[in-house]
Amino acid sequence: MRPLIATICLLAAAAGGALTHHWLGSPAGAPGTEPAAGRARAALDSAAELALPRAAHAALPAEVDGQPLPSLADMLERVTPAVVNIYTRQVVRVRNPLEEFFGMQGVPRQRVQQSLGSGVIVDAERGLVLTNHHVIENADAVSVTLADGRTFEAEFLGSDPDTDVAVIRIPAEDLVALPLADSSKLRVGDFVVAVGNPFGLGQTVTSGIVSAVGRSGLQGLGYQHFIQTDASINPGNSGGALVNLRGELVGINTASFNPRGSAAGNIGLGFAIPANLADEVKRQLLAYGEVRRGTLGLDSEDLNPRLAEQLGLPGNRRGAVVTRVYRDSPAEQAGVQPGDVIVAANGERIGSAQDLRNLEGLLPLDKLVRLDLLRGERELQVQAKLKPRATEVDGGEIDRRLAGATLTEVPERFRQRGVTGVVASKVEPGSPAARSGLRAGDRIAQINRRNVEDLLDFRDALAQPPRDLVLSVARGSRFGYLVMQ
Repeated sequence: MRPLIATICLLAAAAGGALTHHWLGSPAGAPGTEPAAGRARAALDSAAELALPRAAHAALPAEVDGQPLPSLADMLERVTPAVVNIYTRQVVRVRNPLEEFFGMQGVPRQRVQQSLGSGVIVDAERGLVLTNHHVIENADAVSVTLADGRTFEAEFLGSDPDTDVAVIRIPAEDLVALPLADSSKLRVGDFVVAVGNPFGLGQTVTSGIVSAVGRSGLQGLGYQHFIQTDASINPGNSGGALVNLRGELVGINTASFNPRGSAAGNIGLGFAIPANLADEVKRQLLAYGEVRRGTLGLDSEDLNPRLAEQLGLPGNRRGAVVTRVYRDSPAEQAGVQPGDVIVAANGERIGSAQDLRNLEGLLPLDKLVRLDLLRGERELQVQAKLKPRATEVDGGEIDRRLAGATLTEVPERFRQRGVTGVVASKVEPGSPAARSGLRAGDRIAQINRRNVEDLLDFRDALAQPPRDLVLSVARGSRFGYLVMQ
């Protein structure tokens, strides 16, 4: 509790200094000033008696669950055993430029790359640990060290790159798990505590408040509905716990922001994945081995001043303009039309096409979505039920010339950087796709010079198979065209 009390005391001292300085504005001992000064001081004292207790009660609860709260130590004694340190190892091949230049065939050299992170035990009986996908990504081995010093090799159960959530399991007994809070009830100003392993120093606790909820728009972080906090979150804190004053898990720490990089220090912009979202991702990973997402079945673009003028809307209006509605989609069944402007979904403001896509990616399947639309000067409200979004298809089902290629969506975190199209994740040797030159890892950006956004758009472009099929392909840093036979 000391960091919070120290902060409050400093603020009170600063306020007191300002009041004292203001009161001392009249020259001491000047004729006729003492009565006025005395009245001013009495008024300030009276105001302080009324205001200070209210401010103190609003800023810091006197008790939680009937217990006085002089310190966070008792709560943290329950929390810290459930927060673990995660160490990963990855064997990487070391490239020798001289060998490549002279065409020498030497023995490949390798080195072990290690990284650090944190995790949270959420199921003591099964040994389930939540952490970030980026903490364990591409790891050959993951070990977990508990607060009591025990270390275990972890089993990977699944991860979702686009929400940055991963689930691992440790074969340990006598574990302590954190109960999950309903993170949807978090409010700006609630006190929170971050626990993790920053910079590999060992378990560390920092405190702060909830600075914002439902934060999105951070480039390259996939689907976003972050809790923003000013509790210090540094490298190594990723995957650790963000808890409330009851010691309940409200979020999984995932990122911090500093325009000058992490070496410049923490500036109070930390982000955590809400516990409700992390728990839903965990449920789906354990049930299906993946996260199944839905779609409304429409394309949209940002409402900018030019489009607003064409649609007869104020130039400062924001939203997502529907540019295409796919056949038999939830949007079509709900009556959504091209030209409609989506301004809210389930009560949340939609300010851009990315906001809408972000919401689609976070909602569970079969979830009813209430859309607020502008159609010309009319305000409409419709409901649509999300249907499954295909994230992987057999190319041969779309066009026989693509047989043997498995096509997948571009991950959302890359889409946010402007990368669109579909990826040939697998290509079977000797298949029609392979004979035409398609390789695993190729990103198909265009079909017959028409841009494709995603799998839904890819399917639509080939709904009527063209006589000639020419793909624009990105392979690493190179671009080229493939004529599919």
